[in-house]
Amino acid sequence: MSTDMTKIDIKIVTRIKYLMEAEKISQYALAKKLGISQSTICNWLNGKKEPSIESLWKLSDFFDVSIDYLVGKSDI
Repeated sequence: MSTDMTKIDIKIVTRIKYLMEAEKISQYALAKKLGISQSTICNWLNGKKEPSIESLWKLSDFFDVSIDYLVGKSDI
C-alpha cells in the first residue's frame, strides 16, 4: 500500500511542476492565486506534504485539469 501512495505522491509533484512550467507561474504567484502560503507549495514540491482535498480542488480549477489528472489516475 505505501508503495502505491509513494507513486501517487510522486505523480502529484510531477504534475504540479509540469503545470507550473507550462503556465510559467512561480511558487509565489501560484500561492497568491490559490490563497495559500508559498512554503506550502514548496513543501508539496519537495514531497514533505501532500495537498489537501481543498488544495487539490483549487489546483484543479486554476489549471483547468481534473483532480484525477493531478493524482495520476488519469492522463487528461
